Amino acid sequence: MNKLLRSNPISDGFFMPGEFSEHLGTIMIYPTRPGSWGKDRSDTLWSFGQVFLEILKRENLYLLVDEANKEEARSFMEDLIRSANEEERYDDTLFRRLYLWTIDSDDSWARDVGPTFVIDKDGNRRGINWSFNAWGGEVDGLYASWDKDDKVAASFCDKLSSDYYDASPFVLEGGSIHSDGEGTVMVTESCLLSPGRNPELSKEQIEDKLKTYLGAKKVLWLPKGIYNDETNEHVDNVCAFIRPGEVVLAWTDDESDPQYAMSAADLEYLESVTDAKGRQIIVHKLPIPEYPVLVTEEDLSNYEFEEGEDNREAGERLAASYVNFYFVNGAALVPQFGGVNAVSDKRALGILKELCPEREVIGIDARPILLGGGNIHCITQQIPKAQNDSINLE
Repeated sequence: MNKLLRSNPISDGFFMPGEFSEHLGTIMIYPTRPGSWGKDRSDTLWSFGQVFLEILKRENLYLLVDEANKEEARSFMEDLIRSANEEERYDDTLFRRLYLWTIDSDDSWARDVGPTFVIDKDGNRRGINWSFNAWGGEVDGLYASWDKDDKVAASFCDKLSSDYYDASPFVLEGGSIHSDGEGTVMVTESCLLSPGRNPELSKEQIEDKLKTYLGAKKVLWLPKGIYNDETNEHVDNVCAFIRPGEVVLAWTDDESDPQYAMSAADLEYLESVTDAKGRQIIVHKLPIPEYPVLVTEEDLSNYEFEEGEDNREAGERLAASYVNFYFVNGAALVPQFGGVNAVSDKRALGILKELCPEREVIGIDARPILLGGGNIHCITQQIPKAQNDSINLE
């Protein structure tokens, strides 16, 4: 057991860096839950596999899997890497960057169940263990049992030999926060003030918790997230920092779309506030797919839901957004939905290429991930690089 710190990050000089900062690696969880990924997981594994590879090309991948599925995961990763090596000749680099760790979980949302990492000015790194209750607990949680997920963050910090702070019983998911690394944290009111998370705390008390644990000086409270986002509208699906003082905001010009009023409210708010440094925030609109992404009868037939698990319906609109991209070292991995949204996909890539010229912008077929309830940002959690990291990434 690594030291479970009884102080707090802000008192110790720690803060959450921006996701766009350099990473040691990324945490992901091998997908197996039939209620999220289906009885036939081939499409899911294809999409996850593309994310695995793009990460391994640039940083470490810490892939978590339970004991029952470890050999399947090992075989899948060996085949995936060998195939990539045949095409691009990475030698053993990708193998050396893969860490396959046996840690139990209930599902594969590493962003929400993994630790949030903070650093200090000297480059030291520590983790934070939040309480997790499946996005709403007994009020509106998405599955009946989340005990394994709630233990992932502490287990991972132990395995990484990282000291960590225990923020429990404060409930928070990694997808509900974005940091600019310079004292500003962005959240949505719809999520953090939902009755299933911390109903005993006022908005002011929740903000104090965020400042204390994330080393923040200012919290921006966007009113809304993405329409029909079952996480009570995580911020990572609607708005993201691309650098300090600059964000992309999910947008639509279609006033008849329910997303229009939600995004318009966020834009009005962002134009009315400044960040922790006193800067006006530069907002870039990133249009959502032109056509809603819906659950089909074929999709529905592949699910196998447990008792107490949130079900889906044919025709249900999924919370598709290009804002749910993920920064890795030197690149951005961007959801693509295909089909009738091919033009929207291309447009999103073009906007992000223009906004992030220093990065390779890579589209990932992400509809199978979206069917699980989230997207690329939701299945990844960054580990910022620390000054004492000894792993060779070259």
